[in-house]
Amino acid sequence: MVSPTPRKAPRHLQLSDLRAAAQLASQATVGVVRIAEGVHQAVWRTLGAPHGPQPGQTRGLTGLVYRAVEGSAQLLGQGAQGVLARLEPLLASADAQAPGSPQREAVLAALNGVMGDRLAASHNPLATPMALRWNGEALHWQALPPGMGNAVSGKLLLLVHGLCMNDLQWQARPGTEQVDFGAVLAARLGYTPVYLRYNTGQHTSDNGLALALQLEQLARHWPVPLQEITVLAHSMGGLVTRSAVAQARQQGGQQALQWPVYLKSIIFLGTPHHGAPLERAGHWVDQLLGATPFSAPFARLAQLRSAGITDLRYGHVLAADWEGRDPFRRTPDSRVPVPLPDGVACYTVAATTAAKRSLLADRLVGDGLVPLRSALGQHDDPARTLAFAKPAQWIAYRTHHMALLHSPAVAQQVERWLAPVPEA
Repeated sequence: MVSPTPRKAPRHLQLSDLRAAAQLASQATVGVVRIAEGVHQAVWRTLGAPHGPQPGQTRGLTGLVYRAVEGSAQLLGQGAQGVLARLEPLLASADAQAPGSPQREAVLAALNGVMGDRLAASHNPLATPMALRWNGEALHWQALPPGMGNAVSGKLLLLVHGLCMNDLQWQARPGTEQVDFGAVLAARLGYTPVYLRYNTGQHTSDNGLALALQLEQLARHWPVPLQEITVLAHSMGGLVTRSAVAQARQQGGQQALQWPVYLKSIIFLGTPHHGAPLERAGHWVDQLLGATPFSAPFARLAQLRSAGITDLRYGHVLAADWEGRDPFRRTPDSRVPVPLPDGVACYTVAATTAAKRSLLADRLVGDGLVPLRSALGQHDDPARTLAFAKPAQWIAYRTHHMALLHSPAVAQQVERWLAPVPEA
């Protein structure tokens, strides 16, 4: 009897991680040098010394020393990356592309959430590309898995994760009371779960457009006739979903996208429709660090927040919400109002750590990350309020933000909303 080929254990590190780490180390060194130079120049400025070519830079021989250190760090980083890039094909084995471990994927998801826009801009191998995933694998429309057509239905459930997360975090841990939403809705309502993985550090609108285009490919290549698309979105994933629908419906003429025709329902779990105070707290750190010339250079550390995180200040959905604005400067909420999509059944689950509702709890207490009113789409400006019908709103008490992913009570409510209405 032929023994089955053993599957390679998931890796915590891959060869490309070395090159990515070298790039990050080079960038970090340059950043530290610039902070040190900024403090140096702040001291000189108190003595009346002028700055260099740019504010925060020194001049003369001192400036040349700082430029030399920066240049050396960049050259060393580029050299290391070049060597490692050449070594990768020589060292890689046939199974080098084995899936990473859940631990590695979780770290990458967190890193992309914090600085994913910078990773993508510098073409760092650690930047997460957007992908639709089925049965643990990314879908490639030119080569769909054999037999996929016999294993899927025309009822598609798309699960979209939130900030600093990935698709694996929808899975329930064995031996706990957690619920796997994809598995439950597949077993009880006949849905085929497809998971989105994306770089949460990029602008919500950029991810929304990319998702809209991905769903168009899915609608065209799904191996069985598509009947409906239902989206279950957690946290930031709800903003990305709203952005995808809004941008898809803006497409017209020959470029019009067809997948919105199949969109039947969207369920939002703890989505910060009108922003989250945690990002605003980070913004106040910017202001405090910039209050004195000696602490101002350290404001760059607080400004490591990604575009995705700064979009959470008010809940940006469209590019017009952030284009032409300094994300680290305090500005009023100037979002373009984006209502819930017409013809789509929209539901929202909001969580609160409080035991019951009250005026104070509604204003101050949320799920630990998202205020209750933001998750319910409520706003003091009627033009910005999202018109969720009363039966389409549900509050999970004594529940924190991350518990929404696996709550049995939430899963029961979602199933009630999506269950077909019995014929009379």
